[in-house]
Amino acid sequence: MEPLAVKIRPKSLKEFVGQEHLVGENKPLSIAIAQKHLFSFILWGPPGSGKTTLARIYAKSLAAELYELSAVSAGKADIRKIVGDTVGDKPKVLFLDEIHRFNKAQQDYLLPYVESGELTLIGATTENPSFEIISPLLSRCRVFVLNELSPEEMTQIIKNTGFKLDKKAADWLVAMANGDARQAILMLENTQELYGKITVETLKDTLQAKFLRYDKKGDEHYNTISAFIKSMRASQADAALYYLARMIDAGEDPKFIARRMVIFASEDIGLAHPTALVVANAAFRAVEIIGLPECAINLAHAVAYLAECKKDRGAYEAYFKAVEDVKEYGNLPVPLKIRNAPTKLMRELEYGKGYEKYSAEDLLPEKLKGKKYLKNPQAH
Repeated sequence: MEPLAVKIRPKSLKEFVGQEHLVGENKPLSIAIAQKHLFSFILWGPPGSGKTTLARIYAKSLAAELYELSAVSAGKADIRKIVGDTVGDKPKVLFLDEIHRFNKAQQDYLLPYVESGELTLIGATTENPSFEIISPLLSRCRVFVLNELSPEEMTQIIKNTGFKLDKKAADWLVAMANGDARQAILMLENTQELYGKITVETLKDTLQAKFLRYDKKGDEHYNTISAFIKSMRASQADAALYYLARMIDAGEDPKFIARRMVIFASEDIGLAHPTALVVANAAFRAVEIIGLPECAINLAHAVAYLAECKKDRGAYEAYFKAVEDVKEYGNLPVPLKIRNAPTKLMRELEYGKGYEKYSAEDLLPEKLKGKKYLKNPQAH
């Protein structure tokens, strides 16, 4: 059965949603398609942003013979077969998905066919083409950067599927899919198939169905490690040492205990005493080198130290506040001036323009300007 994403794939720019900077009126790809201009190009953008669809629309507009390959599985023999194929006067357009997965030798093999015009190449990649595509091949292709689809564009694509769902479910799906139209359509299709109706609850159930859950509740092993961590957190060294002894006596893996101590050093002590992480790591290393029974002494030393340290969860809490924004807003565009710009292509796109090393300017993405995750960072 044909997947829904294939069934509803736009056949023309009129049906296409998103990438207005490329396909809007008087924009590069819309002009190329209208004028039937034949040239090679690279589509660089996130998953589900329309790369394959644009390649097909472009090839159709030129009445070209379109060949589609994935660089994951294709090789020189596939290229050779396409070049040898007889299609009359039709131009040959090769859509090479994940072109960054073609190694240097494969790209070198492809190059002369692109140079001679025997093949018009459309490469699709989620990776920076400056790093992944050889310079001679890249120099013969234009690069078009696709953006992550906006919430409004995602909402329109969801409507285009024809599925019935309320605004709450649509908003949840838009946030979950994070600009990936293909993922949103697949979620809708699977949810409808599994539950017969689409709600926030059924969407969540569909998403979680692929994950295995491990219930640790009631397990003495985890009760004891929990008591151990909470005793250190409360600065009760005696209690922490007791639970350490209990775990060692029960045959607990000392590396498991040491790993939790390394985590604790950053989670609970953090900026109040940064060397706590050094001590915890030293204890872990001692466990690896010495082993039981003697390494219990090293663990006891570190446990007493960590328990007595002042506590500060600021860095830990700040990180998870940032995680909440990442989950809510997805991959917001990084300001151009702080993007890495080691290549000519990236400098032409104004990556790094205006960057100052010790700028006091807020460097968060536009939507998060002024946001503070870490309270009083200078206090430490």
